[in-house]
Amino acid sequence: RKGLKNSKSIIKILGLNPHAGEGGMLGRDEMELIIPVIDKLAKEGHTIVGPVVPDTAFTSQNLKSPTIFVCMYHDQGLIPFKTVHGFDEGYHITLGLPFIRTSVDHGTAKDIFGKNKANPGSMIAALKGAIELTSRLDILKRKS
Repeated sequence: RKGLKNSKSIIKILGLNPHAGEGGMLGRDEMELIIPVIDKLAKEGHTIVGPVVPDTAFTSQNLKSPTIFVCMYHDQGLIPFKTVHGFDEGYHITLGLPFIRTSVDHGTAKDIFGKNKANPGSMIAALKGAIELTSRLDILKRKS
């Protein structure tokens, strides 16, 4: 969290329910759970907005500025990400763990096991991302 507070990135929290709950008409999770957390983080100085309507979050306008999208579940973030980036460069980071975890941005592809058809791009990106994140943690540890 400390690093994001001083970042130029905007943190956009996506809603859980369709249309981010429509003010409680389509679900109350946003009002009861998500908005209080957003308000708390904003008071701490984070540049954070939401809940953002998921089906319009990844428009070209929203992708112009540095943005961190916090998605509530797997496909909410990966479907639009793959639409924009394909399978060559993306990887997944799991936040909130006591260790760095990156993974490919796709499934297991069991249907092509052993057929020499898999695209290694996402795996290469995930490994490079893990190395970069680890080196950043090492730098932060040395500074403190």
